[in-house]
Amino acid sequence: MIPPAFEYARPETVEEAVRLLAEAGDEAKVLAGGQSLLPLLRLRLAFPELVVDVGRIPGLRGVREDGDTLVIGALTTHHEVIRDPLVRRHAGLLAAATATVADPAVRHRGTLGGSLAHADPAGDLPAVVLALDGELVAAGPEGRRTVPAREFFVDYLQSALSPDELLIEIRVPKADGWGFHYEKFHRVAQSWAIVGVAALVRREDGRIAEARVGLTNMGATPLRASAAETALAGADGPDPVRRAASGAAEGTRPGQDASASPEYRAHLARVLTERAVLTAAGMG
Repeated sequence: MIPPAFEYARPETVEEAVRLLAEAGDEAKVLAGGQSLLPLLRLRLAFPELVVDVGRIPGLRGVREDGDTLVIGALTTHHEVIRDPLVRRHAGLLAAATATVADPAVRHRGTLGGSLAHADPAGDLPAVVLALDGELVAAGPEGRRTVPAREFFVDYLQSALSPDELLIEIRVPKADGWGFHYEKFHRVAQSWAIVGVAALVRREDGRIAEARVGLTNMGATPLRASAAETALAGADGPDPVRRAASGAAEGTRPGQDASASPEYRAHLARVLTERAVLTAAGMG
């Protein structure tokens, strides 16, 4: 299907991009890698008057260290995230989960920032950044502001970004010493996750001292399995992990579609949480 007509702009700086977004308001859409926006345009599910292509703005790509934090430019592609040595060393969960996104063609074009700004609860990376306690930095007319991941995703396909703001970087605390695993259930390779679980585990004296569990596609936004996280503290083997994982779906509101019922998604959340935590903890 042919997209509706729109104006096109390709700013060369963040400031120029913000100005264009502010002038257009709700009538503008940001184009980064295009892997989320272009399908919406082709299906005529989005009707922007202006598309702002930020793909060539310098300084919004790459990974660097800032003390105990990794700073990842919003335009860093999935492929670059997977291969980056800093990400692999200090945020292995992000690299592992990104490797499951779609297919190689999408991973070479799609960007981390674009995926997060799209705020699709079925996307793999929002739940991962949530589990990592990440922060997202936006630039707007009033300057820059930092939004914790737990506050960034506000509803289905809606983020905390204002129409005149541009996501410019993602800040992820280093998770050195934490075990990790991303468990994903989908109908066929390269499809959206029916349910996904991002697990981070820190062990002390053979027990789980702390666990973080992010849930993909278990509500209108990515979620943390708070009840399971609390119950996992002190778990020292498969049986305690299994009991703790039984609470993974508490507080969630999974939807129904052609792929799964809410009850089936809740079942998957419990099963996948058990698998992901056991693998992350080295107990599997």
